[in-house]
Amino acid sequence: MKIRRYEEKDLKQIINLFYDTVHFVNRKDYSEEQVNAWASLNEKASKFTTWGNSLSQNTAFVALDHTQIIGFCDLTSAGMLDRLYIHHDFQRRGVASALLNEIELAAFRMHLKKLITEASLTAKPFFECKGFETITKQIVNKNGITMSNYLMVKKLK
Repeated sequence: MKIRRYEEKDLKQIINLFYDTVHFVNRKDYSEEQVNAWASLNEKASKFTTWGNSLSQNTAFVALDHTQIIGFCDLTSAGMLDRLYIHHDFQRRGVASALLNEIELAAFRMHLKKLITEASLTAKPFFECKGFETITKQIVNKNGITMSNYLMVKKLK
């Protein structure tokens, strides 16, 4: 596995990875209706613009297995860990941990005091294991469908 900075050419693989991960991995904790709202095929085309812009502005990394992107993450300048998704075939292999380490190093260089994320039910145990604390459970509305996630924070040293 290799970790490197996000490049514009990665966007298509990242968007496909996001859709596959939500529909394969998060499906165990969310209903079909919820994952379809979260990763709506109707929004896929627009993600090329919205995610392309935000990933270019944020500090973003990809994890590669040869040339295949197997995970990605990004951090805003305010310390929000916006996205962290791992390919369904590479779960529990240290990919998320390696990406989070890169994010924490970047946050240190940015002089951030904490990281914030909105973790899914699926991701919450991972973030707890990595020192994040739950601030509150949230009910979010995506495309008219409600689902829960957790606002979590990790204080950096």
